[in-house]
Amino acid sequence: MSVVGNNRVGIPIVLLHDAEGAVVTVETKRGELIRGLLFEAEDMMNLYIKKAVVLGPTPGAKRKVEQVYVRGTEIVFIVLPEMLRHAPMFERIKHWRKHGGAPREEVGGVAVGQTAAILRKAGERRRGGFGGRGGGFGRGGGPPM
Repeated sequence: MSVVGNNRVGIPIVLLHDAEGAVVTVETKRGELIRGLLFEAEDMMNLYIKKAVVLGPTPGAKRKVEQVYVRGTEIVFIVLPEMLRHAPMFERIKHWRKHGGAPREEVGGVAVGQTAAILRKAGERRRGGFGGRGGGFGRGGGPPM
């Protein structure tokens, strides 16, 4: 089970998505070093980097490219910005390890998310509320006569 939410991606992928918009350095299997602005990261670790400087596998080979797409299977490692050390995701991980579960997601004192919506709906049904589609009046669309 993922400790970072219901989207079922792990910590490295979440960190990569958090790094979008920052300068990263990527080493490829060919030995190239690519440094530039991470524009987009995909769940398969494919990276779209803009304003990149590519240091080739041969010493001294350096070229600037406007954009480069690096396939995830070609990546050896990625150097991310230091600011990600304080990412909010790590607070969720600490809570997970300490309490054995995900922290409650609350907005204004009310739980949010799919589970909370299901629980609210069940509570409305128990109290006899008119939840659901159509306002609870049946096929006629209006109050019973």
